[in-house]
Amino acid sequence: MSVRHALLALLSEGPKYGLQLRQEFEARTGEVWPLNVGQVYTTLQRLERDGLVESDDAADEGPQKGFHITSEGEDELDSWLRTPPDFSSPPRDELVIKVLVALGLPGVDVHEVVQLHRRYLVELMQQWTRLKEDESRFDLNFALVVDAELFRLDSLIRWLDTADGRLKRAEAEGEAPAPQSFPLPKTRRRVGVRP
Repeated sequence: MSVRHALLALLSEGPKYGLQLRQEFEARTGEVWPLNVGQVYTTLQRLERDGLVESDDAADEGPQKGFHITSEGEDELDSWLRTPPDFSSPPRDELVIKVLVALGLPGVDVHEVVQLHRRYLVELMQQWTRLKEDESRFDLNFALVVDAELFRLDSLIRWLDTADGRLKRAEAEGEAPAPQSFPLPKTRRRVGVRP
């Protein structure tokens, strides 16, 4: 997520203070991604250094220092909005890496690793779905974030199912080592969304 560009977008609506930007950022992102006020001011300083925003002439560097976007900042924001993200190479996804690593480890049943993570993702989907049912009708931004998260989790579950099926076919055809049983510790994590 580009905090830099999100702040430029908020400033394109008119001049704002740092604390105001933090509050509006959190509101616009469905309050799912909290933003540290220090990160806001650090980002604003970089934007100002790069000529994308300007601050008012207040000698005070505190919370009442206002910022506004420059024409260069508007050009940068427009370019960012119109440029698709680079998905040309796969991201370093921790889940994919875990499955690939488990595949080569002696004594680890890769299918068990897949199923452990699949169960966790299903639990997360259920939690997000409950949040959507409870709160999304009141907050469009939050509903959009929840939809994005549900689609992301669904795609990860589908990938795990596909990977598990491919691994089983490879084992049946003698192309992959058969899994060896080695119990993995059971872990449960909680989803870190809105309180």
